Amino acid sequence: MVFKKKDKFAILLTNISENLKESAAYFADYKLNNVSDLKVFTEKMKDYETKGDSLIHEVIVELNKAFITPIEREDILSLAMTMDDVLDGMEQCANLFEVYNVTSADDYMVQFVDALKKSVDEIEQSVQLLTTKKLPQIRNHAINIKDYESRCDGILRQSIKYLFSTEKDPIRIIKYKEIYESLEEIADSCQAVANTLESIIMKNA
Repeated sequence: MVFKKKDKFAILLTNISENLKESAAYFADYKLNNVSDLKVFTEKMKDYETKGDSLIHEVIVELNKAFITPIEREDILSLAMTMDDVLDGMEQCANLFEVYNVTSADDYMVQFVDALKKSVDEIEQSVQLLTTKKLPQIRNHAINIKDYESRCDGILRQSIKYLFSTEKDPIRIIKYKEIYESLEEIADSCQAVANTLESIIMKNA
């Protein structure tokens, strides 16, 4: 592992993970009360997503210019892209809230976003360890990310079971089911980051 101090790829990956962490905190903590809140929510998530896209573009430009990279260039790109997929998922889910005019999160949504926020915290800590050459310590964070994904699987099963057993309005069922599934897909994207991190560990530890 040869990330040097102030390595441009270390800086870019750190910036991507920090933007992701900030966006996940906003996604989890923003309180929806009315329709105008939805617009603020989706616009802010779009801002985070746009910043993420710009950082990914920087990674690609730097990879194309670099003769030697600290780890395999495919691994740098994969880590950057999987983190970006998590952010894309949150932005798309925020759009569902606005499209479906859902102005309050139920208990299942709160459970989802709590797990997702914690999973993203694990991702950000993993990137810090990666760029400071502390690969063995990343493994526990990858395991924790996968545990949060398993937790989200369980929340999805419970939420859909409850929805179909209690809700009589078919339109509301469609809306909430799609939001639940969108939240679980974000957890899947977090797991993809964990898989990439584990692959990097195997190649470089």
